[in-house]
Amino acid sequence: MMVMMVITAAIVDIPSWFSPIEGEWDFYWCDVSWLRENFDHTYMDEHVRISHFRNHYELTRKNYMVKNLKRFRKQLEREVGKLEAAKCDFFPKTFEMPCEYHLFVEEFRKNPGITWIMKPVARSQGKGIFLFRRLKDIMDWRKGTAGKKLTSLEAQPARSAINPSGSHDTRSSDDQKDEIPVENYVAQRYIENPYLIGGRKFDLRVYVLVMSYIPLRAWLYRDGFARFSNTRFTLNSIDDQYVHLTNVAVQKTSPDYHPKKGCKWMLQRFRQYLASKHGPEAVEKLFSDMDNIFVKSLQSVQKVIISDKHCFELYGYDILIDQDLKPWLLEVNASPSLTASSQEDYELKTCLLEDTLHVVDMEARLTGREKRVGGFDLMWNDGPVSREEGAPDLSGMGNFVTNTHLGMWGWWGAVGTGMSCVNDRKKQLRQLFHSLQGQKKVPS
Repeated sequence: MMVMMVITAAIVDIPSWFSPIEGEWDFYWCDVSWLRENFDHTYMDEHVRISHFRNHYELTRKNYMVKNLKRFRKQLEREVGKLEAAKCDFFPKTFEMPCEYHLFVEEFRKNPGITWIMKPVARSQGKGIFLFRRLKDIMDWRKGTAGKKLTSLEAQPARSAINPSGSHDTRSSDDQKDEIPVENYVAQRYIENPYLIGGRKFDLRVYVLVMSYIPLRAWLYRDGFARFSNTRFTLNSIDDQYVHLTNVAVQKTSPDYHPKKGCKWMLQRFRQYLASKHGPEAVEKLFSDMDNIFVKSLQSVQKVIISDKHCFELYGYDILIDQDLKPWLLEVNASPSLTASSQEDYELKTCLLEDTLHVVDMEARLTGREKRVGGFDLMWNDGPVSREEGAPDLSGMGNFVTNTHLGMWGWWGAVGTGMSCVNDRKKQLRQLFHSLQGQKKVPS
């Protein structure tokens, strides 16, 4: 089958006025603004695929994500018990503003002196974020006078506005103000003890590909990266964006930013560093806790996401690690940046896109039984997926090991830890498709 693909200008140079509705297409890597405006009015044949779920914002808009996680945690406590519900305690205490302002004030007064962070629910790249410790600062925000707190980055003319579902929109900011008179924020307890490397704060970007919500079928990419700040961490200067915000869009404006060096580590290097400092068992525990974040967050929206057979989604998860090696979910991105800041970053993202297309499988080459395709490992298939063949042993008595290998490419771990892995992505893809071709040649 010849596949006609349309990929938006975020990846290749396509005019902004172009719409696939005007021509024949089978696959569209669309912007979420196109999805909102056109999805319900577009006929799609059985084989057509599109890169977002209709109401993806249930997970990717900050206030909705927290709302769904809180609801899911209560559901687990009611149906399974507090022990299982405690597995959802991976996001900081959060309040939606202004609708939960009074609840926030009550919590604020219980813990005077701690640091809070304010984030607009539907913006990206660190825009609109500020830290505070005084109730006066949040009152200024309520009155609309908190603009003085925002960074100089905010004062620059915006190239595009952001629509309510968190995507870039080409309409003018004046139009946006007319549509959204009051911008919603979340007030979130700031993680004051982040794990530091070289005295600098960082967070992790991890990629999760969801092919279906009913049943839930999710893949975890082996590669990702840590994004570092350029300035050493301190709580003495909460107004300094270069200390507290790890977004590349923010850090590359820092006077100390080095374009060739960038501000990223690949996950393999990060995992090696942690293993050398804390040992393989602590690292396995950390990455297992991250697996739990991916699965529980997807389960929290499983019943509310419209699971259309034409849709898939590549999510960019942002994870913060604290000094106790506890991972915290900061947010989930519906349109993770595919812009490369270095050659290493370029290679990661081109392989990520290629492997995403392999899993989406427009050519119908896969059997549906694969547990690995290139850099993707099948993490959840209507239940946990084991690295071993056969039915998983969930009794707690067996040796069930989740089929995830995050950050384990190109690294040989200690013998017997189950952590050694070699970068054999291309070899695996050759073997996979050669095997599939051989199967098709065998007469039924």
